[in-house]
Amino acid sequence: MKSILLLTLITISLYAFGQEEDSTLYPYDALKYRNVGPTRGGRVTTVAGSENDPGVFYMGATGGGVWKTTNYGQEWENISDGYFSTPSIGAIRVAPSNSDIIFVGTGSDGIRSNVITGKGVYKSTDAGKTWEFMGLKNVGQIGAVKIHPQNPDTVFVAAIGNAFGPGKDRGIYRTYNGGENWEKVLFISDSIGASDLEMAPDDPNIIYAGMWQAERKPWTIISGGMKKGGVYKSSDGGSHWEKITDGLPSGLIGKIDFAVSASNPDRVWALIEAPDGQGGVFRSDDRGESSELVNTKKELLDRPFYYCNIDANPQNADNLYVSATQFWKSTDGGILWNKNDVPHGDNHGIWMNPTDSLEFVQANDGGANITRDGGETWSTQKNQSTAELYQVNVDDQFPYWLYAGQQDNSTIAVPSLPPYNSPGGPTAFWMSVGGCETGPAVPKPGNPDIVYSNCKGRFGVYNKKTGQELQYYVGASNMYGHNPKDLKFRFQRVSPIHVSPHNPNVVYHASQYLHKTIDDGKTWEIISPDLTAFTNETQVISGSPITRDITGEEFYSTIYSVNESTIADGLIWVGANDGPVSVTRDGGESWQTVTPASLPPGGRVNCVEPSPHNEAKAYFAAYRYILNDWHPYIYKTTNYGSTWTLLTTGDNGIPEDYPTRVIREDPEKEGILYAGTDFGMFISFDDGETWKPFQGNLPVTPITDIKIHKGDLVLSTMGRGFWIMDDINILYQTGDKTPQNVTLVKPSKTYRMRYRSTGKESIPYYKPNGVNIDFYLPKDTPGDILINIYNQENTLVRAFTSKKIDKEEKPAKEDMGLNLDPGKPEAKLTKTDGANRFTWDLKHTGPYKSKEEGRPMSGPMVSSGKYRIELNANGLNHVETVDVVTDPRVTASGISDNDIKTQESLALSVRDLISEARIVADQIDAKRAANKTKIDAGKAGKKVIAEDKALSNLQVQLVTEKGRYMTPMLIDQLSYLYFMIIRADQMPGQDAFDRYNELSGKFEGLKIDNEKLLGKISRK
Repeated sequence: MKSILLLTLITISLYAFGQEEDSTLYPYDALKYRNVGPTRGGRVTTVAGSENDPGVFYMGATGGGVWKTTNYGQEWENISDGYFSTPSIGAIRVAPSNSDIIFVGTGSDGIRSNVITGKGVYKSTDAGKTWEFMGLKNVGQIGAVKIHPQNPDTVFVAAIGNAFGPGKDRGIYRTYNGGENWEKVLFISDSIGASDLEMAPDDPNIIYAGMWQAERKPWTIISGGMKKGGVYKSSDGGSHWEKITDGLPSGLIGKIDFAVSASNPDRVWALIEAPDGQGGVFRSDDRGESSELVNTKKELLDRPFYYCNIDANPQNADNLYVSATQFWKSTDGGILWNKNDVPHGDNHGIWMNPTDSLEFVQANDGGANITRDGGETWSTQKNQSTAELYQVNVDDQFPYWLYAGQQDNSTIAVPSLPPYNSPGGPTAFWMSVGGCETGPAVPKPGNPDIVYSNCKGRFGVYNKKTGQELQYYVGASNMYGHNPKDLKFRFQRVSPIHVSPHNPNVVYHASQYLHKTIDDGKTWEIISPDLTAFTNETQVISGSPITRDITGEEFYSTIYSVNESTIADGLIWVGANDGPVSVTRDGGESWQTVTPASLPPGGRVNCVEPSPHNEAKAYFAAYRYILNDWHPYIYKTTNYGSTWTLLTTGDNGIPEDYPTRVIREDPEKEGILYAGTDFGMFISFDDGETWKPFQGNLPVTPITDIKIHKGDLVLSTMGRGFWIMDDINILYQTGDKTPQNVTLVKPSKTYRMRYRSTGKESIPYYKPNGVNIDFYLPKDTPGDILINIYNQENTLVRAFTSKKIDKEEKPAKEDMGLNLDPGKPEAKLTKTDGANRFTWDLKHTGPYKSKEEGRPMSGPMVSSGKYRIELNANGLNHVETVDVVTDPRVTASGISDNDIKTQESLALSVRDLISEARIVADQIDAKRAANKTKIDAGKAGKKVIAEDKALSNLQVQLVTEKGRYMTPMLIDQLSYLYFMIIRADQMPGQDAFDRYNELSGKFEGLKIDNEKLLGKISRK
């Protein structure tokens, strides 16, 4: 992907990360995360544009932050990383009078169950290059931001409030000084917030506000009420407000959204949630004083808590758009509506260019897309790394793949590294693997062609070879529309699937019971009682008091997490989404509920983690922000749940208001824990007694799942896709203890692979192949550092230094062979206080680069074996070894290590021959240049002229004549042979050996002739 799309991978600023980080130089600071995609967009709930800057648009993702395009959506760049303390975006507006000024309100207004909280308002004065926090941290979700058309210091914010509980911070806010100070200008109650506000285009003193009673509970959505919600109007710039009722619903009233066209400011459109026959599209022709219901089409108000968005064409007040599950358009003032095709369903709003209504940006659950022809064609959504992923699973193929359910799309699998070269680029690797958006998708151990997938409680077995998914739903009953208490099986939409680590044919699936299959779902056995806290008052029809919404998302009292111990067969831990933690030690014959007494009831046990080191030890992570409790909850037991220790006290490293979603113990080193929170990563080296930020270059976004796989740390996020931290070996050797001396970490076993890597800022970022050499330098380590790499024969293969080397430096004529010596260091090392990581690309030194040659040729890849790495720093030598192993796919194809060793030997011989030939060519060129000076000056005798003629004869045999499709001469013929030999892992064919002997013999003859003229060179 082009770099403009790509993330600014910077360390999160102290303010954005939400706490002060320790200034210690941690030995693991060199570790970085890389985003492996997907670049298929996720949910976008707000968009904006700049009428004065063609091609410039902004989008706000639900968990992905703020993104900007300057070329009509061909490329997108994240512009909020490092500044925002939450990735959830509710509203973006560009000041009409100054397009450099942008205000962003955080906290999505589509308050579904996985909504991420807002944390205030941000402002940019340089078109998004930098941002400043402008307060209102506690107002929760923000429904709208409006900027005065002439004075960008006057701004209004509509605060919905905390989605999960009442609060005094709901209402309408105003600033007169660009956000330095705010005053609440409209407050109804602690349960009623502001869903939208709109200014009259010709008179910004006239403002319309929609006041909405809204709250989420884990088991239902509350949208609307009989209190004082409804439509409010101010005629004095927000200082005083009057409730407008004429022609509007008089009883229950829910979410409200407005639209006013500049072409007719008297006309105000409102989309209002109300009971059947009372809600719909309302029109006022007297600036809201009285209104008329013009359309009650149900599809315009489906799932209003999630949608409810109306927009008017700024050039035609009868031209309307409604964003809902479908994208609707009316051209006759709301009487008739037609569906418009957009790239993705589930729509959340548009921003239309005030001077060209054919140009607008549209937001939906698949991202943002731009049209310049009124919706006939759209920009792509496959260049936005904003995927919301519920979990991550990995398979055991090489290279491994990552699997998850991508919210609002489908399940998805992506590779950790490119498995082959794809003409379609990284997007060609994506695959949907059964199930649907919720996942999980779990590959079968030993057979990654089989994937067990879930879709809102529906179990399937997907076969990659056939592209078909076999369906085996437990209970085979459609759960939509039911009161969960009436269901035989209560399956949450994110119902867990877990494959036993002891038997890949044993698969667990969970409703309120734990289900087990040993025949891929054909038959199921219930192996537990109801393991939830089931209470009658939480078993209700979801969606009240106006709009039913029963999709399984609010099914309460279901099992949410299942995990069997890797070291004890039949030891299974279970967590429910209403609080209980349970365990069986005999494969389900008997169960114990072992919930800690100190854990308040009702929270979601999102992750249970049996220790991979001690069968009596286990952990779980729970969160209760869905009950308006923002404390982090991670617990540990060392006695099968008889007693528990809370590992998140709020003052031992993870902040008090960072809800915790996932906890994992490292399978290699007991006591190293990784925790994922709503706002980033943490690590503990002392089994949870203390925590340190482990955020590094990760953007602030919820960490939904963690796996440690083949020495890598693998993450899924709710808004920024998959991330991998490669080769965490340094954590095992240094922990968080700062070394007092220079330290060289023993490198991990490394596979020699061939694939096309991508740039560090690319998405997906496919890292360069090679050995990661990690070393630690105390502060102000003197002098330059040097790394030498030796093979098993104690031959120096490559050398690297931190010393700056003059690129123009050339070897003396009498020492032209010097560059053939791998002992000549290459200036590629960094020398940073603290942790450093250098990746040796597993290659030898390349051929000598002649001045006539272009880009330097790389050396051949080393064969498998043990290599010695020596780090010289501060006058001392530090030595470690690394095992280099052949790609198992190559071995499986019948290529042996001896074949590759032979290939390496021949490639090195050809490399050296190329180098010698180039040196001879340089010698000839230098001598002929000197001769030419004499000849042109008329000072050359017969001997010089004869010598020059002889040299010319040698030169034309070595160097290809310049021109189009000229006959390749010896150096080019050698290069042709070289590239043939090094392209793939193989035993070279006989023709390669024969051709080398032929070209070597030819060069020997030319060299003899050259030495008669110019003397000998040294062959390295």
